[in-house]
Amino acid sequence: MTFEAAADPTAAPGGAPGGAGAIGAGTTAGAPDEAARRLYLAILADGGRIRVADVPETDRDAVRRLVAIGLLMTNPIDACYTAVSPRSVSDRLGAELRSEATRLLVRAENLPGTLDALTRAYDAMPRPPERSGGAVYIEGHIHIRQRISQLVSDCRTEVLTAQPGARPADALKIAIQQDVQLLQRGCSLRTIYQPVAMSEPAALAYAEEVTRRGSLIRILDEPIQRLMIFDRSVAVISATDDHSTAAFISDPAGIAFIVNAFERDWSRADATDWSAALRQGPAHSAPERVGRLLARGLTQRAVATRLGLSERTVAAHISRLRDRYGAQTLFQLGWMMRGDRGDG
Repeated sequence: MTFEAAADPTAAPGGAPGGAGAIGAGTTAGAPDEAARRLYLAILADGGRIRVADVPETDRDAVRRLVAIGLLMTNPIDACYTAVSPRSVSDRLGAELRSEATRLLVRAENLPGTLDALTRAYDAMPRPPERSGGAVYIEGHIHIRQRISQLVSDCRTEVLTAQPGARPADALKIAIQQDVQLLQRGCSLRTIYQPVAMSEPAALAYAEEVTRRGSLIRILDEPIQRLMIFDRSVAVISATDDHSTAAFISDPAGIAFIVNAFERDWSRADATDWSAALRQGPAHSAPERVGRLLARGLTQRAVATRLGLSERTVAAHISRLRDRYGAQTLFQLGWMMRGDRGDG
């Protein structure tokens, strides 16, 4: 309903508040809020009419909402508002909403045709040729990320991932955009982390956001390999230790084997309340986790494997721990930290 400010009888000569300037022309409002409902019922109880001068300052916003909806009609001649039957308002708003719904349905039906040329161009985009065995090897982190982005955008049902170690904050910024869009399309997303992820605030924030939108994330305190599976038709695994080359596997037998391995790990992994984890902050810092594993007798290499860290990173954490505890050897450090032993 259009309600122009010049026709508002609440506009006092000095430009006092009460006009409909906040409600633009052509605005169609929905159901009244609780304050507007109470005011409308009060006006009905008073005979269905209220003088402009009798409207309290605190009710003027509710009056403007009722006028915008159409439940009150202005009478500039008598300087009053008159109640309008909700039945007529419902019929009018229902017709407008049905008309708008029809327009949206038509746009939705026409959208694939509008984007048809772009869709054909996307499908024709050059992609790496498959090699024997149903696998494509892609080198370089930029090219790997680009191909994964394409798989995410093409995904229609499910993504399964295993993410060892800590994820860099910049990678999480990209991941959260892609994953939220994936979830909004109705796809499912399950991810396995290692416990070290709990020590990264950025990872906690990512996990809280995506799980709030329907993703499932579990923690597995075992060595895992980086893995992504899209629609159970393409699996992505690292082909080199530095993850600079990735294998994109499409062989059905290979996919089935990888999915079974993921499901075994998923069944052993633990669920986590990520909202609570975000409120509490990181559970343990990386050096503390390194120390706990050393206290359990693990070697430096075993600690690196368990936490998904490089041996150089673990060595740096051990150096800081030795300085803190005054330990001369790795064995001595583990012995001195035996009182801090936990579940790792």
